[in-house]
Amino acid sequence: MSTTIRFGSDKATCVGQFFPAAQYDAEGAPVVVLGHGLGGTVDSGLIPFAERLSEAGFAAFAFDYRYFGASEAQPRQRISMQEQIDDFRAACSAAAEQPGVDPRRIVTWGVSLGGGHVFEVAATTPGVAAAISLTPLVSGPAAAVAALPHHRPATMLRSTATGWRSALAQRFGGPPATIPLVGRPGELATLTADGYHAAYTAMAGPTWRNEIDAQVGVQLGAYRPAAKHAEAIACPILVQIADFDQGAPPQAAAKAAFAARAEVRHYPCDHFDVFAGGDWFDHVVEHQISFLTRHLAGATATVTG
Repeated sequence: MSTTIRFGSDKATCVGQFFPAAQYDAEGAPVVVLGHGLGGTVDSGLIPFAERLSEAGFAAFAFDYRYFGASEAQPRQRISMQEQIDDFRAACSAAAEQPGVDPRRIVTWGVSLGGGHVFEVAATTPGVAAAISLTPLVSGPAAAVAALPHHRPATMLRSTATGWRSALAQRFGGPPATIPLVGRPGELATLTADGYHAAYTAMAGPTWRNEIDAQVGVQLGAYRPAAKHAEAIACPILVQIADFDQGAPPQAAAKAAFAARAEVRHYPCDHFDVFAGGDWFDHVVEHQISFLTRHLAGATATVTG
């Protein structure tokens, strides 16, 4: 059972779901703050992770970035990397205030683009005790190169033009131009690798929308959180890499993990196979629980397998 929590981030109001730890000691339980990837929402894949962590003795706080899901702010579906980082930090503060939580044991957890955000949040936010980065997108340029085989030249040109039009419109106070977040191979969308449309839409909840600010491509060109922050991470960090990831290049993730002196786990699968319903979800969660139990003294988690 979760509780809906509203919290402020700058001038925006964000919304998260708090899952209390199934068991904890007098000091309270560690709390894992879960941030999604590109265009993701709490109800599109995060709840199964939060539930498993909660059952294992860790509190979990899964939140939506502003402009997405249950969180507020206009215009909807807008992408701002810096605002998402700010929301992540605000979510950590909100999570630390929940009942039964030990505010000294905050864990930042991110998947895909959120996994990239974890590198900056863990390196620059005081009080982070551990971090988990799942199938992280840590280099926008590397992701753009990896995406080339999945896009037709005409759709790439159209997407790029829409992105610059969106960026220009927002600079002058207009709404963003949007494109589908996920599509089938050859369609106009941000993610078009084979199988991605079926995988994402299968786990989509009622607040998820298959559209996103087209200027995301413009922002990703300069997005390199690991290169800027990996070496400054002082807490234990687990990086979980899908070796056949078509969305978040595994080579870039491995390089980032090395720079962060991370514990690394590899899985012979693609990007969405780590979510609930995928063949590697149970392995991924067990490795997360094991990592947290070893590094967070006083955790009451029970590990199987």
